Amino acid sequence: PIINTKGEVIEYLHLMSDITELMSIHLEIEKTQQEIIYLMGEISESRSKETGNHIYRVANYSRLLAIKAGLDEKEANIISKASPMHDIGKVAIPDAILLKPGSLNKEEWKIMQSHCNIGYKVLSGSQRPLLNAAAIIAKEHHEKYDGSGYPNKLSGENIHIYARIVAIADVFDALGSDRVYKKAWKLENILKFFEENKNKHFDGKLIDCFLENIDEFLEIKNKYKDVYN
Repeated sequence: PIINTKGEVIEYLHLMSDITELMSIHLEIEKTQQEIIYLMGEISESRSKETGNHIYRVANYSRLLAIKAGLDEKEANIISKASPMHDIGKVAIPDAILLKPGSLNKEEWKIMQSHCNIGYKVLSGSQRPLLNAAAIIAKEHHEKYDGSGYPNKLSGENIHIYARIVAIADVFDALGSDRVYKKAWKLENILKFFEENKNKHFDGKLIDCFLENIDEFLEIKNKYKDVYN
């Protein structure tokens, strides 16, 4: 405010700057970052002989489940955008183990489990919230609610909510898809599996949200279904 000798405001001085270009640059950086994340996710999935649509389904499942669980749009979007790199650590797993059609032996399973910590090391240390979220998800998405998961046997809410959400999204898609070691499960068997694993493998409250809204998840599955030539 500009004040006269009597202490009265006689006018205001406004300083303005056009930030259109700055905002445009910021949005372009975000877009580029997201494209890189998806490409990195596709690289890790392609090594497992899985389609790129897997990461798009998981991303959309994760966002929907986050919203249904009461998280706000900002966090739901972070989870969705970070989820494609949940298995980025698999790039360091030998093909003989990653693509083995049968069961893994004890030593092979130990090597396979290491992909969680490898992914975390690749992604951690950044000041970007998105990459920090991706690091957490990569490290904890194979933890189980009852503490029997890996790599650190975390349990309950000690497992980050981001990882608990992506775990459900990832397993739902994995069970419903053909993999090198198995055929896709029928929907009724998938839903039975989730019901039986409430508060064991998965957060029971999140499973309730998932099952109560299964039709919306199936819409995503159909939208991003795999197309084979």
